[in-house]
Amino acid sequence: MNLVDLLSQQAAARPAAPAVIEGGLGRTRSLTFAELEDAAGRAAAFLSRLGLRPGDTVLLFHPMAVELYVALAGIFRSGLTALFIDPSQGRDHIDRCCQLLAPRALLATPKAHLLRLVSPALRRIPVKIATGLGAPGARRWQEYRHSPTVLPVLDCAPETPALITFTSGSTGLPKAAVRTHGFLLQQHTVLDETLALTPDDRVLTTLPIFVLSHLAAGVGVLIPHVDIRHPGRVKPAPLVAQIKAHAITCIEGSPAFLERIVTHCEQTSQRLPGITRIFTGGAPVFPDLLRAAQRVAPRATVMAVYGSTEAEPVTHVAEGEIGQADRERMASGAGLLAGQPVSAVEVAILPDRWGEPLGAYTEAEWTRIRLPAGEVGEIVVTGPHVLAGYLGGQGNEETKIRVGARVWHRTGDAGYFDNAGRLWLVGRCAAKLSDSRGILYPLAVEAAAQQMPFVRRSALVAYGGKRLLAVESHEPVQPAQLQTLREALRWAQIDTVIAVRRIPVDRRHNAKIDYPALRQLLDRYTGYGRLHPGRRSFTSHSR
Repeated sequence: MNLVDLLSQQAAARPAAPAVIEGGLGRTRSLTFAELEDAAGRAAAFLSRLGLRPGDTVLLFHPMAVELYVALAGIFRSGLTALFIDPSQGRDHIDRCCQLLAPRALLATPKAHLLRLVSPALRRIPVKIATGLGAPGARRWQEYRHSPTVLPVLDCAPETPALITFTSGSTGLPKAAVRTHGFLLQQHTVLDETLALTPDDRVLTTLPIFVLSHLAAGVGVLIPHVDIRHPGRVKPAPLVAQIKAHAITCIEGSPAFLERIVTHCEQTSQRLPGITRIFTGGAPVFPDLLRAAQRVAPRATVMAVYGSTEAEPVTHVAEGEIGQADRERMASGAGLLAGQPVSAVEVAILPDRWGEPLGAYTEAEWTRIRLPAGEVGEIVVTGPHVLAGYLGGQGNEETKIRVGARVWHRTGDAGYFDNAGRLWLVGRCAAKLSDSRGILYPLAVEAAAQQMPFVRRSALVAYGGKRLLAVESHEPVQPAQLQTLREALRWAQIDTVIAVRRIPVDRRHNAKIDYPALRQLLDRYTGYGRLHPGRRSFTSHSR
């Protein structure tokens, strides 16, 4: 088996159909499925001529673009393994990752090759390849286009590694998520069933892994001409113009990315009648965003997808499936509705023991410890597209549980099932507040606060021995509004509600709360542990 076998099948079935389109107005580049197949074969032959052999690892530093997917298709076709490391994590992170898994080749943009000046690990990589205008000491990637041969697809075992990404665990040590060819094929099957796209669709996406699945299904993909490293700051006007110019039928992206599109359309009184599906995830997706997206794209199925690097997707819920009773429950602290699990996974709730390694269980023991509907605990998942472990076992002890022959993944999220079998999220296990008044999970409060019209984003933390809720708004917030919010959240016994200019979020999705960074922000507004409401940077209301 090989994931690119599916690309070859699509090239035979629809050779002239657009496969990958690199967005922009006036400077579009695209490849048909037949052209992608030919380019991948020539890229594979080029990599072979450089001395790379099946099992070797190629480190890629490259943004989403046509050339990235030509490279990936060529790498998979050759039985090589693609490796991704986030360069924004710094030189030390890059060097540690390369020590854990030494790449045989580096394929990067000219700018990324500058990292070789500060990284000994990158300088030690034997084969160096540069896209674009090239880089000193590196072969030009464009040489593949002149390859006289096309390398056939290598048949791989299901357990053959195809794609590896590095993340940082709770200890700060890098851990490598290894996606095999078998895993990617299983994930493609689940995504294909969940998203229900057809070759008649054309997708605008900022989710790199989803692109592979779409191409395997014969669905054309538009890579937008925006800086997706900062989805919450993309310029929406050219993005909406690309959607219309390329007859896009489906939009995929983080909540911050979708919010930019939706807000712009509402402010300019635009609608997107050609959109039939919208999928968003990677961070909490609140009902108000889904509802706004539905107004902008009235013909679309608007869906929130819950998952993680290790298990994507896990559950999904459409805007039309969230009823008034659900909204009232969210407003009263029930958490955030994530929906029904996809058919390929099994989800369970355990007593929250996050941070404590859990040993192996028998099936009988596992059945006994699982919590019933309505009880909050740790969310764990298992299934064919759930990663069973990390490279070298680094991170397995803290996130994996063996039950008989199965491996369950600990998501680090807390939640519960309702009586209808729907999953509700209440927050990260590590972010919960535990004090003399009991346990309080942040997302339960944040989802309730989101019901207030003036609240764009909120974050609950324990600070100075108090329960503090920080609020970000599009407009200046008045003390009376904070008072109203605190009264609405009386059940959560919030001590202080403050308005800040901006709540820190994660770099990747620009939507997940960065709680450590928020505490650092609060430190700048405090002295000796006490908040100073007089500071102009924020408004507060305390008991």
